Amino acid sequence: MSPRDNPFALPPLHGSTARRIWGMVYRHVCLFRSSWPRLVQLAYWPTVQMCIWGVFSTFMQQNSGWVAQAAGVLIGGVLLWDVLFRGQLGLSLSFFEEMWSRNLGNLFVSPLRPWEFVASMVVMSLLRTLAGLVPAAFLAVPLFGFWLGDLGWALPLFFGLLMAMGWAIALVVVALVLRKGLGAEELAWAIIFGLAPLSCIYYPVSALPGFIQPIALALPSTHVFEGMRAVMFRGEVPLGHLAWAAGLDLLYLGIGAVVFVLIFRAARRRGLLLSIGE
Repeated sequence: MSPRDNPFALPPLHGSTARRIWGMVYRHVCLFRSSWPRLVQLAYWPTVQMCIWGVFSTFMQQNSGWVAQAAGVLIGGVLLWDVLFRGQLGLSLSFFEEMWSRNLGNLFVSPLRPWEFVASMVVMSLLRTLAGLVPAAFLAVPLFGFWLGDLGWALPLFFGLLMAMGWAIALVVVALVLRKGLGAEELAWAIIFGLAPLSCIYYPVSALPGFIQPIALALPSTHVFEGMRAVMFRGEVPLGHLAWAAGLDLLYLGIGAVVFVLIFRAARRRGLLLSIGE
């Protein structure tokens, strides 16, 4: 079996591989360069959510002792939740755009390998997330006096762990859309919003019913948000939560990669890459 037939094969990065990944990234960058509404919408929704929860947080600080203990805990939650949401959606939408334009067949008759295609979508996911998060994070300072950077050295760890979970979910979503067609694209939104109540973004795990708590603790996002609150309330980074989140991310990324590879290979054998689209 040649490396091209085996998507698991990861040859060492060299000039041609890097150029192919950059070519895919540049293709999506050009879409944003030529369309200012695309750029605006990246920052629009995170900013709107930050404003809504910022006003609510201000009200709760005046009326709730729990929120008053750590000003900005709700704003921090919504900003970090957007990392997970944008990370997952950024990868999924990069793939959907290729499907909507019926471009998958063109891409995979080229030397582009499946893992290079995924790598380019990961890069675009990162760029999309930063484009949405950074304006909202800076606006939170003058509007509500909250700076996300106050989380200290734990912030990049939280960011990376949430992005990894988003990519794991996105790989499964992409695989299901490859298998079922664009009728399944709503899963990109449905799955992530379905996990929101279990991720304990705005409340501790102990607030959930007892039989649901083990399910919540099986999510990396729950450990990240528990860790965020530990930093903001007690000023300490809970290494146990970080370790659990990292281990679960590795598990789910592995599952997502296997599901994607198996369904991608089946789709290529059945000719779905040429026929699937809008």
